[in-house]
Amino acid sequence: AMILAAFAAQQAGKLRSESLAYLVLNLVGALILTYFAIQARNLGLIALEGSWSAISVVSLVRRLVRAPS
Repeated sequence: AMILAAFAAQQAGKLRSESLAYLVLNLVGALILTYFAIQARNLGLIALEGSWSAISVVSLVRRLVRAPS
């Protein structure tokens, strides 16, 4: 739901894809789905959501590094 909410808000023009809220929603949502994929031992979903989580972490770190002090 978090990933979908972030995407819907971005598509509606409420959040920018570079915004902190968007990136955090994507990361938390992906981490939750990764956890459940691991619990279900679903390798395809682990790969998908694990990748989504990793990409979200990189994007979030880049955003935080670039943020004004």
